[in-house]
Amino acid sequence: MGDLFAWIFSFFILIALLVLVVYQLMCLADLEFDYINPYDSASRINKVVLPEFITQGVLCLFYSLTGHWFMSLLCGPYLYYNVRLYQRRQHLIDVTEIFNLLNWEKKQRLFKLGYLIFLLFLSIFWMILSALEDHDND
Repeated sequence: MGDLFAWIFSFFILIALLVLVVYQLMCLADLEFDYINPYDSASRINKVVLPEFITQGVLCLFYSLTGHWFMSLLCGPYLYYNVRLYQRRQHLIDVTEIFNLLNWEKKQRLFKLGYLIFLLFLSIFWMILSALEDHDND
């Protein structure tokens, strides 16, 4: 039963990560269509970048601590990419360069979104499998 709760917890963490990335994409889309100014867009995105990085790190650590090595290995490249961005100080959006980097920032977040959706489907699969195994053992 503990394994099922671990998958449910990881499901909610993945949903939180998806919400953060979609929020960033919405801010970039609003900027692209001139609904908000560059300063507001950059400040809104920059407020959620570190929580996204920390949540991703917690998820990877959680998979490692619970013994879900396959999922931990799948989270590794995303975590490595986030750490590299942070170390190079490229994780925050610069207000003066936001229009020049708009397409790159959107592509980056769309890739993250796809990656997180893939992890979410794997998590749902393992959650269902774990629930069925628990049901068969009863």
